[in-house]
Amino acid sequence: MAKQPTGKVTRSDVAKVAGTSVAVVSYVVNNGPRPVAEATRQRVLDAIKQTGYRPNAAARALASGNTKTFGLVVPNISNPFVASMAHMLLQESLNHGHVMLLGDAGDDRKRELELIQGLLNRQVDGLFYNSVDRHPYIDVIKASGTPLVMLDRVEPQPGVGMLRVNERQAAYQVCAHLLSHGYQRVGMISGPKEMLNAQDRVQGWRDAMEEKGLTVDESLIFPASYSRQGGYDAGLQMLANNQMPRALFTSNEGQAIGCIRAFAEQGIRVPEDVALVCFNGTEQSAFHVPTLTTVRQPLRDMARSAIAMLKNWDGEAKLEEFPHQLEIGESCGCQVSINLRRK
Repeated sequence: MAKQPTGKVTRSDVAKVAGTSVAVVSYVVNNGPRPVAEATRQRVLDAIKQTGYRPNAAARALASGNTKTFGLVVPNISNPFVASMAHMLLQESLNHGHVMLLGDAGDDRKRELELIQGLLNRQVDGLFYNSVDRHPYIDVIKASGTPLVMLDRVEPQPGVGMLRVNERQAAYQVCAHLLSHGYQRVGMISGPKEMLNAQDRVQGWRDAMEEKGLTVDESLIFPASYSRQGGYDAGLQMLANNQMPRALFTSNEGQAIGCIRAFAEQGIRVPEDVALVCFNGTEQSAFHVPTLTTVRQPLRDMARSAIAMLKNWDGEAKLEEFPHQLEIGESCGCQVSINLRRK
């Protein structure tokens, strides 16, 4: 082989070291479009290793039309459920040779649009999107021709893939379990009223109450942000207004943790004084004291399906629904024996 070059290494340098043409180096680096004899290919690979040459990813993307990147836009990565979903999507993307670019909107609709436009300008191969509110920028993404998978509830339409859990049914199931303990006065911390998934969860709570023949007391619905602070504030509001229910359904894990903190500051115990269940639990639910009774979504399966939707994109409307899982903890009043020690 020729003498190793110094300075910034180019394909021309690799060709000199390998004793081939620049075109042959390109064929090896890009795995085509023309075949290269195995012995020659090995010489090029050895030369790449010897010279430390690194292909220009941007140039390769322009040539191939494939950037090997996906984009993910989420409302707020501090939400444990959102973080868990993002983690699963990242891992599955890496399994398929793609890098995931994360956009955290910080619950800001204007920032969300800026993030979407930035990812589209980077020509990502596909976009996963969980909107801040019920008005996602679907038309902006569709106009770019970029494959799109929505991670929240929208109406089916061409050019959009969707992953969905029946949130109304899931909310009903966890509330029905709560009511099976015999509680009569049951409240709810909902999400923001304008959000579709918040409306689904409220309706699931109503379904469970009506099935038991219980009165739905509107004063016991406390809208709040999907956060620990939202749950904490809602808990304080119940205490300030003397509207303490005997049992409570919170719309996500963060709200549950925040609410339990507010109660604890006033000496109110869960589940002894107020029984509680929540939606969208994560692994954190099993480590909380008390452990949380919750509904969980199959995030790994959902991430795999989301990646498959983008990899096999044909522009048609796609919808895939997933089953939810009820996990029984101590917060509802069940006596549960849990050992988290690794075996």
